[in-house]
Amino acid sequence: MLRIAPSLLSADFGELATAVGEVASETDWLHVDVMDGHFVPNLTIGPPVVASLRRHSGLFFDCHLMMTNPGDYLEAFRDAGADGCTVHVEVGDTSQLLAEAKRLGLHAGVAINPETPYEEIDPFLAEADLILCMTVHPGFGGQAFMPEVVPKIARIRAELDRRGLSADLEVDGGIDEDTVAAVVAAGARVLVAGSAIFGDERPWEAARRLRLSAEKALTGGQVHS
Repeated sequence: MLRIAPSLLSADFGELATAVGEVASETDWLHVDVMDGHFVPNLTIGPPVVASLRRHSGLFFDCHLMMTNPGDYLEAFRDAGADGCTVHVEVGDTSQLLAEAKRLGLHAGVAINPETPYEEIDPFLAEADLILCMTVHPGFGGQAFMPEVVPKIARIRAELDRRGLSADLEVDGGIDEDTVAAVVAAGARVLVAGSAIFGDERPWEAARRLRLSAEKALTGGQVHS
């Protein structure tokens, strides 16, 4: 099952509720990029904005916590309306963070940066509900897709399948109609896209085109629009 998850990072922060509403009918999840200015060199939003958006949307809120201390905020994001929270393997204490997220009733994810080797995330494949493979360096939207990450995506998919694990495999960074085929072929099924969707004058149509491109890659071209 393919899921399209527009990244809020590329939306108009002055019109967030409107932006989310425009893509709601063509998307499955909303990807919420949370940056703390420490783990990544950028600052974005926190639980108050998630709580405000929750009043306007019933989408699955997929919160990507690019933070040095995500454990201090898991409960706050849950209370604000997050459905899932993803922490970075590079932060450490991964098992404890995943366990705490699950205890709070969250869809518990673990992310891995482009330069981090596969071996760092392997121990947590069975503990996570979601594996997020970054295809850009986290921190800023609009970056170019890094094709050298594709073999890592494929290896994660192979290991999930070999072990009979059901974690969602998500990709984030430079995903558009041109790059989506490679990541879907490698095994990704949750597709985060920011500027490719919100950078379009008709973001709902951009989201639909991205889904059609992903479905075409998944089915070998047998897609009925």
